[in-house]
This record gives sequence, C-alpha cells and structure tokens, in this order.
Amino acid sequence: MTNPREHAFPANSTAESHEGDFGCTVMDLRKLMELRSTDALNEISIHYGGVMNLCRGLKTNPVEGLSGNPADLEKRKQVFGQNLIPPKKPKTFLELVWEALQDVTLIILEIAAIISLVLSFYRPPGEENEQCGLPVSSPEDEGEAEAGWIEGAAILFSVVIVVLVTAFNDWSKEKQFRGLQNRIEKEQKFSVIRNGHIIQLPVAEIVVGDIAQIKYGDLLPADGILIQGNDLKIDESSLTGESDHVKKSVERDPMLLSGTHVMEGSGRMVVTAVGVNSQTGIIFTLLGASEGEEEGKKKKAKTQDGVALEIQPLNSQEGIDNEEKEKKVAKLPKKEKSVLQGKLTRLAVQIGKAGLIMSAITVLILVLYFVIDNFVVKRRAWLAECTPIYIQYFVKFFIIGITVLVVAVPEGLPLAVTISLAYSVKKMMKDNNLVRHLDACETMGNATAICSDKTGTLTMNRMTVVQAYIGDTRYHQLPSPDALVPKVLDLIVNGISINSAYTSKILPPEKEGGLPRQVGNKTECALLGFVTDLRQDYHAVRSEVPEEKLYKVYTFNSVRKSMSTVIRKPGGGFRMYSKGASEIILRKCNRILDKKGDAVPFKNKDRDEMVRTVIEPMACEGLRTICLAYRDFNDVEPPWDNENEILTELTCITVVGIEDPVRPEVPEAIAKCKRAGITVRMVTGDNINTARAIATKCGILTPGDDFLCLEGKEFNRLIRNEKGEVEQEKLDKIWPKLRVLARSSPTDKHTLVKGIIDSTVGEQRQVVAVTGDGTNDGPALKKADVGFAMGIAGTDVAKEASDIILTDDNFTSIVKAVMWGRNVYDSISKFLQFQLTVNVVAVIVAFTGACITQDSPLKAVQMLWVNLIMDTFASLALATEPPTDCLLKRRPYGRNKPLISRTMMKNILGHAVYQLTVIFFLVFAGEKFFDIDSGRKAPLHSPPSQHYTIIFNTFVLMQLFNEINSRKIHGERNVFAGIFRNLIFCSVVLGTFISQILIVEFGGKPFSCTKLTLSQWFWCLFIGVGELLWGQVISTIPTQSLKFLKEAGHGITKEEITKDAEGLDEIDHAEMELRRGQILWFRGLNRIQTQIDVINTFQTGASFKGVLKRQTLGQHLDVTHVPSAAYVTVAPVRSSPTTSVAAAVSSPTLGNQSGQSIP
Repeated sequence: MTNPREHAFPANSTAESHEGDFGCTVMDLRKLMELRSTDALNEISIHYGGVMNLCRGLKTNPVEGLSGNPADLEKRKQVFGQNLIPPKKPKTFLELVWEALQDVTLIILEIAAIISLVLSFYRPPGEENEQCGLPVSSPEDEGEAEAGWIEGAAILFSVVIVVLVTAFNDWSKEKQFRGLQNRIEKEQKFSVIRNGHIIQLPVAEIVVGDIAQIKYGDLLPADGILIQGNDLKIDESSLTGESDHVKKSVERDPMLLSGTHVMEGSGRMVVTAVGVNSQTGIIFTLLGASEGEEEGKKKKAKTQDGVALEIQPLNSQEGIDNEEKEKKVAKLPKKEKSVLQGKLTRLAVQIGKAGLIMSAITVLILVLYFVIDNFVVKRRAWLAECTPIYIQYFVKFFIIGITVLVVAVPEGLPLAVTISLAYSVKKMMKDNNLVRHLDACETMGNATAICSDKTGTLTMNRMTVVQAYIGDTRYHQLPSPDALVPKVLDLIVNGISINSAYTSKILPPEKEGGLPRQVGNKTECALLGFVTDLRQDYHAVRSEVPEEKLYKVYTFNSVRKSMSTVIRKPGGGFRMYSKGASEIILRKCNRILDKKGDAVPFKNKDRDEMVRTVIEPMACEGLRTICLAYRDFNDVEPPWDNENEILTELTCITVVGIEDPVRPEVPEAIAKCKRAGITVRMVTGDNINTARAIATKCGILTPGDDFLCLEGKEFNRLIRNEKGEVEQEKLDKIWPKLRVLARSSPTDKHTLVKGIIDSTVGEQRQVVAVTGDGTNDGPALKKADVGFAMGIAGTDVAKEASDIILTDDNFTSIVKAVMWGRNVYDSISKFLQFQLTVNVVAVIVAFTGACITQDSPLKAVQMLWVNLIMDTFASLALATEPPTDCLLKRRPYGRNKPLISRTMMKNILGHAVYQLTVIFFLVFAGEKFFDIDSGRKAPLHSPPSQHYTIIFNTFVLMQLFNEINSRKIHGERNVFAGIFRNLIFCSVVLGTFISQILIVEFGGKPFSCTKLTLSQWFWCLFIGVGELLWGQVISTIPTQSLKFLKEAGHGITKEEITKDAEGLDEIDHAEMELRRGQILWFRGLNRIQTQIDVINTFQTGASFKGVLKRQTLGQHLDVTHVPSAAYVTVAPVRSSPTTSVAAAVSSPTLGNQSGQSIP
C-alpha cells in the first residue's frame, strides 16, 4: 500500500526511531516466540503484563483489530518486517548454459571436434608420402585439404546451438514455474480482523499486531499469541517432528507458530512475528546462511511444494538432529515415481544401452577394417611420420561412432515431456485446474478410479433447510414461526445462533434478486438461513452472547461428528447446546420436546420409530439430517473434560432435513467417466440413505446394478481380521463392487485408497485420483496417485497435500484433467513414434554405411541437424496437439501398459523399412540413377558430393512427411484430421522445410552439402511424399496378425511390487536397471533426470529429507545424502557432475554419491 502524502514520514525517521513507538522490538518478540507453555506464560506476564497489555503495546485492539490505516501498516512493515521470505535467486542464463554443457556426450563430441580441428591444421612432412596410404593430391585438392577444419568447427557450432536451445528451454521453464508459484502464493489468503470487520487478506499483507481468526484446517501464516480459543489443537510436526497434536489454550500454552496446522477448534491470535522473524523464517534464514555446505537443502526448502513461501511449513528434518528423526522419515507416506516417468526412464535406459553397443561396434569395425586393410592386406609399414595422418583417420572414426550414439539416444524426449506438460498445465488453468505437481497432469490420464467427496464436488454446496420435525410433527415445507411454541422457537434460534462458528454468516446477495451469500461452514449457513426463514435475527443473539462469553466449546471433528457450546445462564448454572448427525445426537438424547414444548421421556423404541418414520424418509430424498438438542446443568459445575459424561442425557429440540442439490453438469460428467473406463466412487460422511439417493441422482448407481453401498463400520468389519489389521485379500473382495462408502472417517478413505492402489487383482493395476477438502483428507490426498483439493471450500492443509487444486470445486473439471492427462500421454507417444523411426534409420544407415564404405553416408553435422535441431522442433510440434473428445472414448492405459504399443511398433518398423530401402538404394545405385559421380569411398578431405547430398536431403524430407504420419498413433487413416487447429505444428513443418532448402543450397562444406538441380529436388520431394502413401499401406495391415512385434517401455509388472516397497520413499525402478547395466555416462537418462528436475521440485516425494531411505525390491539400500547434489541416482547430475561421476566410478557398487559402499 502506498502512503498518502499527509502520512509520509519525516525524511530522517528510521526504523530505530519507530521501535520505541511500540512496546517492544523485533528481537524481544523473536525471543518471546522461542519459549513454550509455562516459560512463555511467565515471560508474557512478567515482562509485558499479560497478553492484553502486549496488545496495547503493539497498538492493536484484541476485538476490533488494527485500523488498517496505510501509514500505520507501512510503519509496522518497516519496524517488524514483511510477511514473506525472499525466494532464492533464479539461475542465470549463463549458469543454465554451463549446466547444459555438462552433458557427457556433448563433452565427448567437443573433445573429438577439437582434436579433429587441431589435426586439420597440422601438416606433417610425410603427408605427400604415398606409403601413408593417401593418394597423391592434385592441385585442386589443396584447397579442400585447407578446408579440413570446417567439419570440426561445424560440430562445435552445432554443439553451441544445442546448448543454447537447451539452456533457453530450461530458462523459460523456470520462468513459467515461478509464475505458477506466484499464482499459488496470491491465492493464499487468511482471515484477519481490521476495524471490527473480518476480511480475507493475502498472506503477504499480514503485519505484526494484526488480529487473525484461526479455524480448523488453517495453515498458520505467522507466529502469534492466542487471545481467545475454543478446543484448539495444533499439529506442530512440521517444526518439531512430534506427530501428536498439541492442545493450545490461553491459560496453558498460547504460543502459535507459523507453518503449523490447526487440526481442531478455532480462536483468535495476535500476530507477533512475520516473515524472516517467524520461527519458520528463522530456520529458512539459517538454511540459507551456510551457503556452500547447505546449498542442496536450501534449494529444496525454498522451492518446496509451491505453497506460498511466506507460510511454508518446514520438513521435519531441517534444522533438527537427523538421527532422532530417522525412524520418522520411514513412516511418511511417499509416492512411487509417476507412471510416465517410470516408463520413460526404463525406455531411456534400454535405448541408451543399445546406442552404446552400436557405437562401440561401429568404431571397432572401422578401426579394424582400416588397420587390416592397410597393414595386413596392403602390407604397409607403420611409419613415424604417418602417425598424425592415421590419428586423423581414427579421430574421424571416433566422431562417426559418437554420432551414432548421439542419434541413438532420443535427445528430444525429455524436451517433449517438459513441453507437453508445461503446455498442458498452462491450458489446464483455463479449465479450473491449478496444477501444483507437474507430473500429476500426466498421471491423471492413466486414472482408472476416482474417489470423490459428495458435498461441494458432486453437489452445489449451497445448503438449505427444506424439512423439519418439531414437536411430534414432520413439516414437509418450513413451518411459519406462528405455528411454533415461543419457548421452542427460542431454543431453536439460540441453539443455532450460539452453537455455530461465529465466522459462519449469511450476507446479502451481490446482485439484485440473487441468492444470499453463504460465508463459512455451509451446513451452519443452512441452519442460520433457517433462523432467517423463521423471521428471527441471529445477529441480535450473537451480539448479546459474543464469542468471549462462550464458556466452553466442543468443536466439530470427524470423531465427534457433533458440536456443542456451553454458556452460563443468567440465573446461575449452565446450558449446553448441541448439534450434529441425527443418529449420533439422538442416541445421546433421553428426552424430547412435545407439541407444547415440554420435555417428555424419549426411549429406545421411540428413537427407532423416529429413525423409521422421520430420518430414513428424509435421507431417501437425498436430504442430510441434523439434530439440535440441549442440556441444562443447574447444580454444580460438571467436569468439562470428561466428554462422555457431558454429552449424554440431552433433550432433542428438532431434526431438520438439509438439501444440497446435485450440480446440473455432474451426471453428464460421470457418464463421460464411465465411457472412458473410469470408475467413480463416492466417499462421504453422510447417512447411507442420503448418500445412496445422491449417488443415484448423479448416475454413480444405476437401477438394477450389482454394486455395494457400505457404511464405514460395516466396511471395516469386512476388511479387518480379529486383530483389527486390514487384510488386502479381504479388501480385494470388496473394492471392485464398492460404489458408495457412507458415514466414513478419513482413515476409512485412506484405507480404501491405499487398498485400491496396492491391489493386484484384475488385468491391470489401478491408478487412483481422490478429491478432498478437509484437513483430515490430507493422508488420503497424499496417498492417492493424484490428489485434488477444493480451491473454494478446501482447507490449507488439504491444498498442501494435493497435486491439483480445483479452482471451481467442480467435478467436471476433473474430467477435463483426465482429458489433458491422456493428451500428454498421447503427445509423448506420438513424439516417440516419430523419434524412434529417425533413430532406427539413422543408426542402421550410419552403422552399415560405415562398415561397408568406411564412411557414414550421413555426416556428423548432418546427423546433429537431424537429431538435435529437428527433433527439438518436432517435440514442440507433436507435444502441443490440443486434446479432442475422442480421448475420452477409450479405456485408460493403466500402470503396466507399455509406452510403445504394437500399432506404434508396426508404424516405427514399417516406416523404417521404407526409409532404409530408399537410402540403401541411393547409396549403392544412386549415382547410376541420377547419372552423377559416386560419393562412396571419398578420400579424407574430399569436397561434398551431389550423391551424398541427395541422400541427406531425401532422408530429411522423409522424416518431415513422417512427422505428419506420427500425428496418429492408434492406426487412424486420416493423418491430416485437425491439423490446422495446431498452428505450432504447421509452422514447425514449414520452418524445417525452408531451413532444409537453405542448408542444401547454401550449407556448403560445413554441412557437407552441394547444390542440387530442380529435377533432383523434385525426386527428393516425391520420395518424401511417398512416406504418406506408405503410411496408408501400413495402416491396412492388421496389427493382430503381427504377433512377433514386441511392445516397449513397460510399466511395473505385478511381480515387482513387493510388500517391502510400500510406504517408503520414491520407489525408483529404474535404479535396478541402471545397476544391471552400470552405464555411467549415456546422455538420455541424464537429460531426463535434469529436465524432470522441475517436476521433482513440484513433487512432494522430492522434498528434502536429511536421510533418504530407498528400498528397491527387497534390497535395503542405505543411501547417505550429499547436500550439494540433487539426486541419488547413477546418472551424473548436472549441478555437480564431477562429484557424482567420480563417486560412481570410485565405488564399484554404484548408486551412491558419497562413495560409501552399499551392503
């Protein structure tokens, strides 16, 4: 906020001079917040004269809050700091360039190119000697020999281009994610009282002295001291590592710390420390202080999870003694690597192995052929003066070998993944999906089951009381106030107004003729609406009994399923109002109000009768039933802590039926899910009849279906053994048919989700998405493959545990997420199909060409153009295809479906056959066909030939037309469908074609090209277009008949899922593959690891723990963490290539960056 001119401070005023204005300094408050319970209370009373005096010192009113005067707020920010922790500086472009240069294959290429460059300038005395095996050069060859440096220079130049493209991609990615981070931070708001009004304030705007309203589910944005609390329990595990909830009260322990979660209750606190001065901020500062040693920790801490940095909770390991916490880490639920990530890593490993072998064999054959041909067949002697020339030949062979490796590894793959995910995330924002963890959007495409909440997701979360049972009468429409006895009316109004959170209220509509706005808990708003419908004013009751006068509050939680408030009666004694789920409250009632408003006995048979005649009929109409009751304590004050004694012998006032209409668009969305092969299950805390009625309206249940609807108790009875442990076999009998789980606790939800994910019955393993809004949904959201939190109704805790936030709380947005997820998966498959065809052809051509003609028909620079430049563009073109509705007409792929299906394998091999036939024909018979000089077996520095230029040109044009074929991967015939909807695709194809013309016509020596005639160009184009026709031929061959085709890029098979692997940190299945292959330096995995670094930053699983426990298939591997490295994998990490490579080499057991051997 800017200061109005009249409030401007005098020029000489500094923060120091202001500190005296407040009763204490920043350091005083920092020291105070480090104390706990009794120490803190003593300090507050001795030093500050109690909390109220502290408020006075901070110039704030505990009831009204701050005035909100801009000058005052500015002054507070100057003295006590702002509520944000400055983020880590982003990497500069040069740092990213340096990282891209760490790629090992690029380094090898650079070295080879430099050697080639140096040798090209070396003129040994024996160069003209025929004995060296070189033909005596004619005068015109002199110029060509002089130009021998060009190839080395061109390779270096293309390496520079590749590095710049990679660095630019990383840089733009980082920029995008910072944007996403800021967006999430801006969404974070908190309830603060200013000038007597409760307002929602962005977390960064909170200042010291603010009075903040805290309630169940909040993540505290700053440190503070409790000034009024009801039944408050806080989860401080993010700071202390202790998982037990801590009770907070004004009398015993009023200290509230930033980054901790409110698990129960509500209250008000005065903010005493913000930003870097809060407890979380202090730890962040400590982490950032020791730059070098703590670099890794700081990196993780800063970008943790993308939740507003001002209020991020710390991982329990940071700043705490690691040994103590080691046991705790193992208990934290962790996700497996994302489905796609796992498959891609495996595929990259397999391709890397193949490429490595091929390139080694190529070099070996070339060297052996040269040696045998010269020294055995032609019987030449090795002359000292010829050595440099031989070395030049060997360097050329080495470059060819490296080129084969470069082409073999799908360079554009990680790029395609990143582009596809980043593009989807951007577009998903428009579809009300705010993606917090990048890979969640791809996992969503594999989802086979969705466990959804009822309230707010399937229904509108606009609750209204539509029926009531008062004094032996069931009213199908709301009664008029005159029909009720005044005494009963008074009890209803007081029972609702006092016994509900004072943050719940009904505000006038925003537009004329609109519905009143409901703020706070929607069920309570429905009840307050009921009071208004009875023409009573709940505000009047609340101003008479303000929150400070409430004697004791038992807040709502998932165990109690009720809320009770105790007040003092004017004539002495106490009265307690209760409300909650009707069957739970009625069980505690022993009296009920009759028609006259007198309390009459209420026996078990009366209760059963009431359930049968009132509650079940209401529930069957899809209404949620709430019971209101009260109890008077006239004699002595009872023991309030003994809840069981207090919450009995109640008198029932009324039972109301609350309607929450189904969202009109939900039935259609659920029908779409069914068509797409996704099972929707409803998990709700509501009555089973209500749940069944809503499920039928939504289309989750259809009449005549053989499906299960269970209550939480029954569910637990069926799945647990005598000891009360969950048995997977029992659960496997239940979940396939289960559609509705009612009266369920958060633990039931977590058990169900975990059971479905771990289950191995059925053809494929399940991928589960879960929606949740409450604090207690956290464990289920974390356990699920994809957790959706509600953006409007969701608590901070739920949002933090989730992967995607639904900004409109609507189920249809989940269906859109499925569509985008499938699109990501398909985009990557399309790119793979294209890329692997290029790779197969290029590797075979380079390999056979080198073996037969001593030289690759495609030169190193040409290969780099095809592989690096063109593939980068192709990944951009194929990864940005917009999704279509037909994506929802097929079943999900699931976990173990391979990335490369049989149809794709058929396309890859089919097109490879066409391309290889054409190229080998051109290599061995092209010169006769075009009537030109042959380019085969050319001497070392010979000029580029038309023959090999035609081969290169034809090869590129075939790839270009095959890129259009690759748009379809399920065997569709029309490859042009919707091509103009993707402008990026059209411009990439056109751009590549124009670049190719320029390279051939003006590329000259660097690209080993020479100009072609018009007729030669037309032949090349004709062969290229032949790709499209050949594609039609391939799609006519039925895939079923090609039984010999193998699939590739499988997920994890059932046998590999072991019991040991559950509940540990990321299960990295690629690690075993690597250990088998012991490949240290192929580039594919390295590039995938580093580019998916961003994804891991956004992935809860990657948050930094002091000690990482990795367990892979029964092998317990203790991996110690080196703070400076971002990964514990075998592939060299870009941030510290030297340490990781050295460690991996020095330790024969691999996979451990500290060089410590693994048992």
